[in-house]
Amino acid sequence: MVTSPRTFTAIVNPAAGGSASASTLIPLARTLREAGAELAVEYSRGLEHAAALARAAAAAGRVVLGVGGDGMVGGVGGALAGTGAVLGIVPAGRGNDFARQLGVPSDPAELAALLLEGEPRRVDAMEANGTAVLGSVYAGVDAVANDNANRTRLLRGSAAYYVGALRAIATWRPADYRVTVDGAEHRLRGYTVVAANSGYYGFGRHIAPGARVDDGLLDVVIIRHAPRRLFFAVMRELPDGSHVRRPEVAVLRGREVRIELADPARTLPYGADGELPGVLPVTARILPGALSILAP
Repeated sequence: MVTSPRTFTAIVNPAAGGSASASTLIPLARTLREAGAELAVEYSRGLEHAAALARAAAAAGRVVLGVGGDGMVGGVGGALAGTGAVLGIVPAGRGNDFARQLGVPSDPAELAALLLEGEPRRVDAMEANGTAVLGSVYAGVDAVANDNANRTRLLRGSAAYYVGALRAIATWRPADYRVTVDGAEHRLRGYTVVAANSGYYGFGRHIAPGARVDDGLLDVVIIRHAPRRLFFAVMRELPDGSHVRRPEVAVLRGREVRIELADPARTLPYGADGELPGVLPVTARILPGALSILAP
């Protein structure tokens, strides 16, 4: 039970969601301070700087708040994975998919109550090519769409993801994958492979409806090659997760997943928590209970 007000350091991505960070953080900060909590605010210059700020705040015994979207939350949370420090999420980005999976409220009053009174719970994280990730790693047309959305300046939120996806699909060539799950190799031609700790990605798309953040497993969702009209049907089913019933979609589970291309001459990016850290191959493994987080 919490016996005294917590001390917080909020690490803010000034670019996330336009003015969403300020409009979310200002009323939240007021409520926290009125309750007697101490809150410091730090503005990051990028994900590496955010990670350094998070580690410094955690070393001082403070609850670290990631303010922004999935990239920011992943960067801050990844820096705290395995340390025992406590993370809080302030959803203020375009996607907010990890917060959605955990049921973290966006209303400032409800969020303040959770941060002040909630008990930390342990959730899993992932490691992908040596980098901690919270939500998912994905390699395919979705990573290309992610890149397109990140480059879009005129659109926000789901519109940016949707337009980015249309552009990606229009130019997509089927990829030949080798996917190894806990030592078992699977060869396939398809649109994407997703290794998911959290069930949501891409602004509320329920790509892995069976994924749980505390089961010690990754859900590996494979969308095989199919005519574009069927792929668009799968896209329409992503918000409610019903796509997994289609024969073009397979779901595997395991603790370690390696995704690579069979064609060494082709280059394909992979995404992680809304960022694009590199190109295939990527090896992702689960880190059971690695993160302590304030969530329902």
